[in-house]
Amino acid sequence: MRLEWWQNLPLLLIVAPLICAVICSVLNGRAARRVMTGLSAAACLLMAALLYFTVRDSQSFVYTMGEIGAPFGNELRVGVLESLMGLAFSLVVFFAILGGRTQLERDVAPNRMHLYAAMLCLLLAALSAMTFTNDLFTAYVFIEITTIAACALISATGKGRTLFAATRYMIMNLLGSGLFLLGLSMLYGLTGHLLFPQLGKSVEALLAEGRYPGPLYLSFILMTVGIGFKCALWPFHTWLPNAYASATATSSALLSSVISKIYIFLLIKIFFRASGAQVFARRIEDVLFGFAVVGIILGSVNAIRERHFSRMIAHSSVSQIGYIFLGISLGTEAGMAAAMFHILAHSAAKTMLFLSANKLRAASDGGDSFADIRGAGFRAPAAGLAFLVGACSLVGIPALGGFASKVYLAQAGIDLGGWRMIALLATLAVSTALNVAYLLRTALILYRSDADQPQKISRLPHDGAFIAAMCALMSVNLALGLAGYPVMDLIRRGISMFA
Repeated sequence: MRLEWWQNLPLLLIVAPLICAVICSVLNGRAARRVMTGLSAAACLLMAALLYFTVRDSQSFVYTMGEIGAPFGNELRVGVLESLMGLAFSLVVFFAILGGRTQLERDVAPNRMHLYAAMLCLLLAALSAMTFTNDLFTAYVFIEITTIAACALISATGKGRTLFAATRYMIMNLLGSGLFLLGLSMLYGLTGHLLFPQLGKSVEALLAEGRYPGPLYLSFILMTVGIGFKCALWPFHTWLPNAYASATATSSALLSSVISKIYIFLLIKIFFRASGAQVFARRIEDVLFGFAVVGIILGSVNAIRERHFSRMIAHSSVSQIGYIFLGISLGTEAGMAAAMFHILAHSAAKTMLFLSANKLRAASDGGDSFADIRGAGFRAPAAGLAFLVGACSLVGIPALGGFASKVYLAQAGIDLGGWRMIALLATLAVSTALNVAYLLRTALILYRSDADQPQKISRLPHDGAFIAAMCALMSVNLALGLAGYPVMDLIRRGISMFA
């Protein structure tokens, strides 16, 4: 069947960043940064076009690489959900680059900037590949590319603390990769397939015949735990605080808002497209539900106990990842839709928190303790406002995206009923109170009078790119809160054609 011109866009979104990575590696730092920024902007436009055409046609399509079909070929599968998530990830990358530009110029040496840009291009390629791939092994290849790129982004400053954080990140993520590869190998040995559709049929047939149930369950469990290491699901999150807190603002925003989320999206593909949903419903969902609940609570508790500004924001990511897995673990379409919506809301809010935190620290002479940032909201007004909006969103203040996502999670739990409903509603209530205790407490510190303290520094110089990025992200948060239903409708339409 002849493809429309726009159905070649998924391949372009993978190949173009790979080519740009090579180009950036031989350019000087300034030129490479321009290529990187232009590529991220182009990716947003192409993802938006892809979303428009998939919504218009109301159906997914498969792009067969090299016209070689199953079981030997590679495939890209694109529907409304893939396009929507790809657009969200691309926008976060663009705004993280735009909003963190000033710090990048300060923290990354000129002779390293071209390599940083090359790694960001590789990351864009990996995000598109894992979003669109219909092949488990291709997903694994780009998981490893993402790991390498993330390590480079963490260690970009070359300081001892960031090198230690990057090393720890690498070790923990390699453990996750090993477990994922072991599960993938077992699944391939049992089914003889790597493409999701053929995998799904084989898994369904084996379970119906009662053959190899133990190895099948184990293979999916291994892949789930492997992804858990990579996305910092409790209790596999120990690498997260150092990695997020020590990296540049752009790197921290990408690690929290994009990299961890693309792993979760891939896991959802495995559950619901490779017929892992049957194994998931029977063996894994209760365990994931428990991990999610504990992660939500302990992540918030650790954030409350933290005495450093950047590490507090990092610990809160463990809690927010728990919300996503809470929706997934319900095993229902409503739960999955709520999880997808929370990915969007959290990505927009957490990007603001990391980018604004960098400005607030800079306005406090580089200090990272809560005493240092006292009154920083007056010294950096745009950053203070952005932090306040992002914090209110994660707490669940009405009219913001975080509130809408918590409402959708609550509705999914009520629809399910039983003990899960009670546990979910109780978790949302307790976690919201804990969110107030550390996020809004921090916001109050930012706006406490610092007249009795020595002046840190004068107001920061005007940064138009940062202000533009913050305004855009605040608009996204407000749109998700005030007009989230059309987005949720897109998510539901995407899920209906996802499996």
